[in-house]
Amino acid sequence: MASTHPSQATQNPSGLHVALDEHLPVDHRLNQVYRYGAGLMGLILLAFGILGLTHNLGFFDTGNDTVAGLNTNGALSVLSICVGLLLFVGMVIGGNFASTLNMVLGILFILSGFVNLGLLDTGANFLNFRIQNVLFSFVVGIMLMWFGMYGRVSSTLPHDNPYWKARHPDEAATEEQARVERMRARQLPEAGRQG
Repeated sequence: MASTHPSQATQNPSGLHVALDEHLPVDHRLNQVYRYGAGLMGLILLAFGILGLTHNLGFFDTGNDTVAGLNTNGALSVLSICVGLLLFVGMVIGGNFASTLNMVLGILFILSGFVNLGLLDTGANFLNFRIQNVLFSFVVGIMLMWFGMYGRVSSTLPHDNPYWKARHPDEAATEEQARVERMRARQLPEAGRQG
């Protein structure tokens, strides 16, 4: 059963077009990693944002208001809720969408960490970041990238991995043909015994 998401075609070395979403079945075990990763990180960000809003902080306050050990203000809380909800959307959709969303948001979190590290102790620090927020941003970014790249980016993917099959269609076809022939060879003796 193929995913129903719009496909993004890429060209592999053999010249065939591969639709990225068509080679990852909806029930593939990698899909669970992408979904759970998006859901877990979305839940953490959503909880942080909601807790920040319950403290009735000013939207751009730059005081020492903390939630769960991290500095916050209204803007950071709203931004955290929005990103958390976006990750929940990725969890619901799943598949390559969740994987790609995790990777993109992971990169954005890491970039945010570097940008906000440069803005510490300046007037442009409107999200009220402190060093613990920068470190949290790096950790969330790395976790999201790990969840998004899991089973998708590696030189040692197993041969039953849908991404490996899409990148090596000739080898995958040869292995599939050999598997079919082995199954036929097993079925012939069983059919002879039953007849």
